[in-house]
Amino acid sequence: VQVMESGGGLVQAGGSLRLSCAASGTTFRIHTMGWYRQAPGEHRELVATITNSGTTNYADSVKGRFTISRDNAKNTVFLQMNNLKPEDTAVYYCNAKRTFPLPDSWGQGTLVTVSS
Repeated sequence: VQVMESGGGLVQAGGSLRLSCAASGTTFRIHTMGWYRQAPGEHRELVATITNSGTTNYADSVKGRFTISRDNAKNTVFLQMNNLKPEDTAVYYCNAKRTFPLPDSWGQGTLVTVSS
């Protein structure tokens, strides 16, 4: 499975961005898709995930500001990010989890920069 992100960029604090991620290849075994981020000098952390059935999970730091959604027919996941803060600056990675024992698939990442 290949995943590719798009939609990153530079935005002022308080602004919004929408990230997209499309999966291709052997997608029928994907059960969960999500977004992770990694700021300079930090570990990669979970931002939000969504299962095939629509169950979502968010990091506390983004609850109420970010919304994850999914188009199962198109194997695409979106991350709507509102009220962005400078601490949201990071490279955002898309992740696709498949049924065991298949490995996760990761995208190349897209940079989000929030200026104060």
